[in-house]
Amino acid sequence: MDLGPMRLFHDLVDDAGLFPPTALPMAEALRRHRNDLDRGSAVLTHRFLCSASRLPELRAHLDFPVRLGLILDTPDVPPLDDLTVELVEVPGGKAVGLDIPARQFVEVTAAQLPVDVPSGVGLKIRCGGLTAAAFPTAQDLGRFIVYCAERDLPFKATAGLHNAVRHFHPALGTDRHGFLNLVLAVCATVEGRDPVPVLRSTDVGELVRLAQAVPDDTAERARRLLVSYGSCSTSTPIEDLLALGLITTGTTADAEENV
Repeated sequence: MDLGPMRLFHDLVDDAGLFPPTALPMAEALRRHRNDLDRGSAVLTHRFLCSASRLPELRAHLDFPVRLGLILDTPDVPPLDDLTVELVEVPGGKAVGLDIPARQFVEVTAAQLPVDVPSGVGLKIRCGGLTAAAFPTAQDLGRFIVYCAERDLPFKATAGLHNAVRHFHPALGTDRHGFLNLVLAVCATVEGRDPVPVLRSTDVGELVRLAQAVPDDTAERARRLLVSYGSCSTSTPIEDLLALGLITTGTTADAEENV
């Protein structure tokens, strides 16, 4: 069975609608998430990211089941028995003890490597933010990817990956990383190649060609390493992939039709 390029992007995007720059109000973020669930895009993980400090607010608005990615922004985590927590993202570079089975992803920067994490714990890298200084260089991001690949450490990414292809952002005065660049850089790494040239590339045609040519085994290894990334927009990633011709509709049913 071959899903074509879709295999690279299946279950790629976590819903970070609560976070900047979109920063939707809780009720609106949940409404959008429910609409996404109904549409069933195969590009989205259909996992809702929420800070631990906002769980009471989440409960107050929640009227349908959600799969949570918990951002541990407070040491005082309320009971989680009534919620489905699939993963926990932990700032500060160190894993924490939690009485839930969800996998942890410890947020680090490339400058913090090497780091010591317990078995079963992954890493998280921030690919941008609200200022130019928040964007790691292609060299630093590449070094992080290689570090994870050499140790078979699954990782998540977040922030800054607003579009598929790397581009200059005039207001910030810096280049934004592209999520397509990131996925293909991981593919290059698992094949033993330097990820930095792919991370730096702004050649749309070449990136599309590379995505269409990724072998199945490379795609599988790459996506085992890159678990997902958080995006405040759940529509832009799909729209970009459609515009590039790398997916058709991005729906689960469409992916199944292409098997």
